Amino acid sequence: MASPTVRRRRLSAELIRLREQAGLSVEEAGRRLEWSRGRLNKMEANKWTRPDLGNIRALLALYSVTDPVQHEAILTLARQSREKGWWSNYQDIWRGSLAGFEAEASLINTYEDLRVPGLLQTKDYAAAMFKGGQVMENTQISRRVEARLTRQTILHDKTCLTLWAVIDEAALTKTVGGPSVMRQQLRHIIEMSARPNIYVQVLPDSAGAHAAMDGAFTILNFQDQDDPSIVYIETATSDLYLEAHEELQRYKLIFDLIRSSALSPNSSVARMAELIDQLN
Repeated sequence: MASPTVRRRRLSAELIRLREQAGLSVEEAGRRLEWSRGRLNKMEANKWTRPDLGNIRALLALYSVTDPVQHEAILTLARQSREKGWWSNYQDIWRGSLAGFEAEASLINTYEDLRVPGLLQTKDYAAAMFKGGQVMENTQISRRVEARLTRQTILHDKTCLTLWAVIDEAALTKTVGGPSVMRQQLRHIIEMSARPNIYVQVLPDSAGAHAAMDGAFTILNFQDQDDPSIVYIETATSDLYLEAHEELQRYKLIFDLIRSSALSPNSSVARMAELIDQLN
């Protein structure tokens, strides 16, 4: 699946590579094209919505990209970057680029400490989560639930995607939406974990202090080597996307450590079954 979000990121990286190969600074390239200050900076920083093909052609000419195959490959990448993903239908409530990255990910490693991962939430659980924020109207809640459930289709449509979720036991013992909703949610996680491409581990309270005490995060990995992994962290007001090598290595180590501290997938299913019994 070609995600325009991932394509824009790759296009930005390719433009940086070509400029450096041409021996030009950002300032010099912008001066030669008579562009306003900051235009190329935004393009290289992936701060664009729909890349302009005319601008891309101007850069290719400036950087002396004369090979017809390479020239067309970059323009094709730019065209793919201009397409719209399904998430563009939810611009009124959607924040950030997570869905765009998920759409092309081959492996998603996620840790949640206080709630069930969005990709595994049921409709009623998601609605209860949004209502708990007490800052949204019912129409906004309905739209967000709809968007969340649409996000989850990647688990059904993408046979090449693997989801590995580590969920803190604290998230599973909170009766979000009441006992009935929580029972349904736990059963749903158990059912999803039976799929061959989904692994769920419970990080028990008995594990005590652990490597991910700073909070939830998601690592998105991609099959194409031109698309490096990215760490996603959600806050109350914004989304963070970490791409530096040192940051990626740190979070990959944290995930490996908490995975080793968590119950095995089979034991995790047994623990969730126990929690369902307690709710009964």
